[in-house]
Amino acid sequence: MTIPKYFISCDWGTTNFRLRLVETDSLKVLQEHKTKQGVRRVYEKFTLQSEFSQKIFFSNYLKEQLKEFPLEHRKSIIVIAGMASANIGLQELEYADLPINPNKNDLSWKHLLLENGLDVLLISGVKSELGMMRGEEVQAVGLSELLEPYKKGVLLLPGTHSKHIVYENEMFTKLKTYMTGELFEVLSRRSILKNSVSKNTWSEKRKIAFTKGVQSGFDGHLTSNLFSIRAQHIINGAKKKNNYYVLSGMLIGEELSYLKKVNETVFLAASEPMLSMYELALKTILKENQLVKFNANNLEKAFLKGQKNILLQYVK
Repeated sequence: MTIPKYFISCDWGTTNFRLRLVETDSLKVLQEHKTKQGVRRVYEKFTLQSEFSQKIFFSNYLKEQLKEFPLEHRKSIIVIAGMASANIGLQELEYADLPINPNKNDLSWKHLLLENGLDVLLISGVKSELGMMRGEEVQAVGLSELLEPYKKGVLLLPGTHSKHIVYENEMFTKLKTYMTGELFEVLSRRSILKNSVSKNTWSEKRKIAFTKGVQSGFDGHLTSNLFSIRAQHIINGAKKKNNYYVLSGMLIGEELSYLKKVNETVFLAASEPMLSMYELALKTILKENQLVKFNANNLEKAFLKGQKNILLQYVK
């Protein structure tokens, strides 16, 4: 089988959906289409009807979104990563087990010829005893070439559920998942703290508040320190906009606190503003030159490179 000149990259997460038309050789993105119809929302819509099976319902949504692309590309093979392989997605696939070697066929994936004519490579996730991920493993595989010179370290992928992946001798060996982003969402919008914080854009003037929160997170005693945000607002008139980043700093500091005892390289891969926020937190505990950063462009390229890796395995 020959390598196709183009493929469709699909990133179908819990809350968002994205298609990209990609030139296989160069990984150049020729066209992109995004919606807010993540797996969770599409699954909710599926449960409200009885006409279609889950697989057909999801595949019909996918085919409808392909109409955004030129007609000649709608038959291109689609490589899907993310929550589409979960039990609330297109089709459930079992997680692959760590360790994985990015240079070998260690990820779980399946070729699907769907009833509506779509040709799909569906990628599953990776699990360990302490965590699991769907989608981030593709980014990790795509980043692996950049990690090789360092031999050993911890790859951080911040998000709603932040992933910390241990890299050793060209292998990803361990994984922990932190609910930092989800906890922030719950505490800032649904707890008693919601009246003491105010959402606002990250900027230089929020660094002092954020760093204060980070130090509190490093110190431990998270649950008691969290209530101090409300106390500072009610008793001392602390600004809600600053409190927003004190809260963020506390949770990120708690997530990263164990790295104070780590001597290996720490790889941070994120888009803004997470890249700047995590970098600021990490620089307070890591030694000089211990931190290596990868930005949003690196992550985007890595995701496509990881999907291309699966495509090349399929056509062999």
